[in-house]
Amino acid sequence: MMRFAFLGSGSEGNSLLIEAHDGTSTTRVLLDCGFGIRETARRLERLGVTPEQLDGLLVTHEHSDHVGSAYAFAARHGLPVYTSHGTWLATSHLRGSDKADIRVIGADYAFAIGNLDILPYTVPHDAREPLQFVLSDGDARLGVLTDAGMETPYLVNRLAGVDALVLECNHDREMLRNSIYPPSLKRRIGGDFGHLANEIAASILSQLAHPKLGRVVAAHLSQQNNTRALATGALAAVLATTPDHILVADQHEGLDWQAVKG
Repeated sequence: MMRFAFLGSGSEGNSLLIEAHDGTSTTRVLLDCGFGIRETARRLERLGVTPEQLDGLLVTHEHSDHVGSAYAFAARHGLPVYTSHGTWLATSHLRGSDKADIRVIGADYAFAIGNLDILPYTVPHDAREPLQFVLSDGDARLGVLTDAGMETPYLVNRLAGVDALVLECNHDREMLRNSIYPPSLKRRIGGDFGHLANEIAASILSQLAHPKLGRVVAAHLSQQNNTRALATGALAAVLATTPDHILVADQHEGLDWQAVKG
């Protein structure tokens, strides 16, 4: 059985917990650690998990809302950190004297942590060597796509056939256009290497929809430039369902445990 839960998702911090249980053993990994050490532990406790029960930490890229306390948290709790060489180089200022166990990974090179098979893939984002992930326990597959500026045939291909999907719905284009953000920040967020607008997320989902796609989670929503109603409405329209069928990963409350399949 495979399931997942969010500690939180948004510009103030991101962290996703994935668990696979095969009947005799359980594997748990964190995908990103954008909160402080104590806050990460507190949010894990809310989900019934302690840091000592984790088996690894995946880091997508070097932006602070994703890497946060990753190295310090991993060093404190003896966790290996899996990240790209580019991200490792870009975060040298964060590593300090922390002796985290770094495992360098690359796009399209699959690896395993316990019961989880993990496939990293690259995305268009303004980071050194960003990665996103597809995770599987051999039966169910979870696809994760956040922090990407545009859709590409490659990323759609990597996510094809997943049983559950975490999909960035960062902003509504009209809200971003009319926001108080400076023009340079608007260009960055709305650019090809920024974050996914609701309509682009919906376009990606339209290419990934299939009869066995179960849970779809809207993630990394901007608190200033998006609303739950706009994000879930855009995705629900693609699936010909109602917005309440789309889950939302909240910045402060996260998202409780969800089965990947079934």
